[in-house]
Amino acid sequence: MRRFNVFTPEFTYADERPAGYRAGTARFGPVIGAARMAGTVYELPPGESTWPYHYEWGAEEWLLVLEGRPTLRHANGEDTLEPGDLVCFPNGPEGAHKVTNRGDETARVIIVSTYERPAVAVFPDSDKLGVWPDGERDIHMSPRSSHVDYWTGET
Repeated sequence: MRRFNVFTPEFTYADERPAGYRAGTARFGPVIGAARMAGTVYELPPGESTWPYHYEWGAEEWLLVLEGRPTLRHANGEDTLEPGDLVCFPNGPEGAHKVTNRGDETARVIIVSTYERPAVAVFPDSDKLGVWPDGERDIHMSPRSSHVDYWTGET
């Protein structure tokens, strides 16, 4: 049996993340042998967020607060969450979300989601579209305004 303890993970902090998004991550799907589900524990120091405000096409995500009182921005506004709160981000615009720690203490949350490739995410604030075809290969991010007609370039 493969095991991962969500209360004692080893977090990775990526140097390329800009200020405001310097969350620690501990991805555990592969550790426990998951193929169709993904999971990450996030450690949010004060003032940091998991990811920019976004929603996904083709994925459902659940968030469970482990520690702290993070602020959840969602399609209908904002709410402060407490340890034990569990929320679902459904597929599409109604599942838009951003998790930020506005408190003085470090917060920890776990996000579990369905995992399918290709994956598509929309970032309304920056008007970007991201596509993840297979893992980290061939990731594509572009402004939604760069849209071309279906027949562009065809003869």
